[in-house]
Amino acid sequence: MDSLIETSRLAGTAPDTITISNVNLSLGTGAARVHILKDISLRVGQGETIGLIGPSGSGKSTLLMVMAGLERPDSGEVVVGGTAFNALDEDALARFRGRQVGIVFQSFHLIPTMTALENVAVPLELAGHAGAAERAARELEQVGLGHRLHHYPTQLSGGEQQRVALARALAPDPAILVADEPTGNLDETTGRQIVDLLFTKHAERGMTLVLVTHDSGLAHRCDRVVRLRSGRIEADGGTHEPADA
Repeated sequence: MDSLIETSRLAGTAPDTITISNVNLSLGTGAARVHILKDISLRVGQGETIGLIGPSGSGKSTLLMVMAGLERPDSGEVVVGGTAFNALDEDALARFRGRQVGIVFQSFHLIPTMTALENVAVPLELAGHAGAAERAARELEQVGLGHRLHHYPTQLSGGEQQRVALARALAPDPAILVADEPTGNLDETTGRQIVDLLFTKHAERGMTLVLVTHDSGLAHRCDRVVRLRSGRIEADGGTHEPADA
């Protein structure tokens, strides 16, 4: 990795934020074991926006989880921000993820017994940030929820819950934001608002943004589209092909 960074420096370009090399991953056991990712290699540049598209079962969500350190591959290497995941134990990987990777899921994954403010403060408190509540409040204000700090998830609309989830992902100021079908549970208008917010925050903070989506319109907004099929990268470049439904 040091040689990659040095080469990038000499070439006058920033090193890749994410480097995935020859990754394979199977899930399940016995006869039910399925080879999900097959010899995947991918590089994502600092500050780049990537749309991962492809038919259901193509492996795009699994690839996103590998990038985020939530799934470990059977073979190959994952390097994020200069850190090789295979060199980290589970605790160290969790600490790295908490500092460097923000994650937004389709289903929000908010803690139902906590208010919006408490949900956003949780990762900050776990990371030992001073003033976690104050920082969480600022993040919620920036996604338009300053008036909903003390509401519980059941008291919020789907769009509001996704805004809380986005604020939670952004609160530690990560270098990378990954989102798995972030508009999948939202109506068209609300989904468009969430997408606008994602790209606004990307522009404001200069993060690397990786999106899994079936929405061709959302894919069109990314710098680059990576299309998967049957666990392999089928196309990687600037051609924005419609995603399969």
